[in-house]
Amino acid sequence: MTVATILKHKGAKVETVRPTATLQQVCDVLSTKHIGAAVVTGAAGEVIGIVSERDVVHAICQGGPNALTRSIDEIMTRDVATCRLTDSSESLMETMTVGRFRHVPVVEGGRLIGIVSIGDVVKRRIEDTDLERYAMRDYIAQAG
Repeated sequence: MTVATILKHKGAKVETVRPTATLQQVCDVLSTKHIGAAVVTGAAGEVIGIVSERDVVHAICQGGPNALTRSIDEIMTRDVATCRLTDSSESLMETMTVGRFRHVPVVEGGRLIGIVSIGDVVKRRIEDTDLERYAMRDYIAQAG
């Protein structure tokens, strides 16, 4: 299974924020949209960072309530691991496990085209496993 397959089923919608947004604004996006991360994009739409729930907790722990007025540029994770449509779910899971993060932006030709979470990968793998199980059961029933 590839990243393209995952995006085909989940959709390519990505919540993005500008680096000038405040932590409060990003918290509002994460809460309203029920998501765990937002991609930070530059003027040309390129990925320049990501803000996850973990980043939010770290910023508030360090700065208390005043952290909510800080710009995302000060808080975001800058070293963003990305993937491509042709990457396998196995390599994506390994990247997430080794890096200890749950969200990976999908980039093709320098453009952000989607985001995949560990939940998306697991959901798709479970669906694929169920399909294989049903196919095998039908095959055995027909052969018997």
